[in-house]
Amino acid sequence: MVNLMTVLKFVYAAGLLMLLALAAPSSAHAQRIKDLTSVEGVRSNQLIGYGLVVGLDGTGDQTIQTPFSTQSLQSMLNQLGITLPTGLSLQLKNFAAVMITATLPPFARQGQQIDVTVSSIGNAKSLRNGTLLLTPLRGADSRIYAVAQGNLLVPGAGAAAAGSSVQINALNAGRIPAGATVEREVVTPVGQGDFVYLDANRADFTTATRITEAVNAVFGAGTATAVDGRQIRVRAPLDSTERVEFISRLESIVVQPGEAAPKVIINARTGSVVMTQMVRVTECAIAHGSLSVIVNREPQVSQPGPFSEGRTVRTEQAQVGVQQEKSQILLIPANANLSELVKALNAVGATPIDLLAILQAMKAAGALKADLEII
Repeated sequence: MVNLMTVLKFVYAAGLLMLLALAAPSSAHAQRIKDLTSVEGVRSNQLIGYGLVVGLDGTGDQTIQTPFSTQSLQSMLNQLGITLPTGLSLQLKNFAAVMITATLPPFARQGQQIDVTVSSIGNAKSLRNGTLLLTPLRGADSRIYAVAQGNLLVPGAGAAAAGSSVQINALNAGRIPAGATVEREVVTPVGQGDFVYLDANRADFTTATRITEAVNAVFGAGTATAVDGRQIRVRAPLDSTERVEFISRLESIVVQPGEAAPKVIINARTGSVVMTQMVRVTECAIAHGSLSVIVNREPQVSQPGPFSEGRTVRTEQAQVGVQQEKSQILLIPANANLSELVKALNAVGATPIDLLAILQAMKAAGALKADLEII
C-alpha cells in the first residue's frame, strides 16, 4: 500500500514544477531597474586635448605638409627655455601632432586615472613606440579636468620594403591605459531636494507605469510617480548616506518591461537589414524579378577609297539589348512572423538590396506592421 505521505510529496513536487513552468516565461524577460533606467545627473563627460607624440622611428609627420606640427614643437621648446634661431626650419620625422580624447566618468575624484585615446591629425605613418608628452585635457567649458602622458599602445603592425608594404589594423591611433590623471572634479548631484529622477532608456508608458508600481510596492504608496513615458520621480532620503543605500535598493528591483515596438532598421549604404522578433505582416503578394539593360559600343573605322581625297572617320556602332528574368510571385500568409517572412524572401532569391525595396513597398502598402527606419 502506497504511503500517504509519499503521495502528498509527489503531488507537491508536481505542483511546484508546474508553477515554475508557468512562471518561467513571465520572468524570463524581467530586468532590474538599473538596466532599464539611469539616475538623472549621473553622467560622464567628454574631454579633448591637443599634444605631441615623440620617439617615433621616422614615421612621424612630414613637417612640410603639416606646418602646425613644427609650430607646436617650437612652442613647447620655448616653454622649456630652449630658444631656436630665427628662421630655422625643423625637418624632423620622429614626432607627430595628435588629438587626445577621454571620458571622465561620474564621481571621478582627483588623482583617479582614466584611459585615453590618441589619434594622429597629420600625415604620420605610424604612432607605434611613441610617447605622449604632458597634455592638458579640457571639457566643453574649456577648463582643464585631467592631464595625460605616457607610452602608446598601438595594436596594429606594418612593414615596408622595396616599394611594397603590409599593414594590419590602423597604425595612426592608439590608447594609453590609465594614461590621464584627474585634476578637477565634476559635481554630480544625485537628485534635487526630496526627489531622485529615473530616466528610462526607452520611452514607454507601460514600462514607466510598471516601474512606478514596483517601487511603490517595495517602499510604499506615493514613493514613485511617473512624470511621462520616460521619467519617474522617486521620493528619496535627504541624507547622502541614506540616499546612496536607497538608490542601491531601488536599482535592484526587478520589473517586467513593456514590449518594444516592432522595428525594421535598414542601412541603405551597406544593405544591412535588422528586424525584431515582433515584426508581423498581413496577407500580401510579392513579385520579384530583375530587368537588365545592356549597351555595347563597338568602335568602327570608315576608310575612304584610293585617290578619293576623303579622310578616315572613326564611328561607333551601339548594340542595345534587354534581358528580363522570369518573375516569381509569392503569397505571404496573414500574421506571418519574422521567420516566415525571411524564409519567403529567401525563396524568391531576394538579395539585401532587393530586400530594401521590397520592405519599403510592403510598408507603403500597409502590409508591414513595424516601424521602418532607414539609417
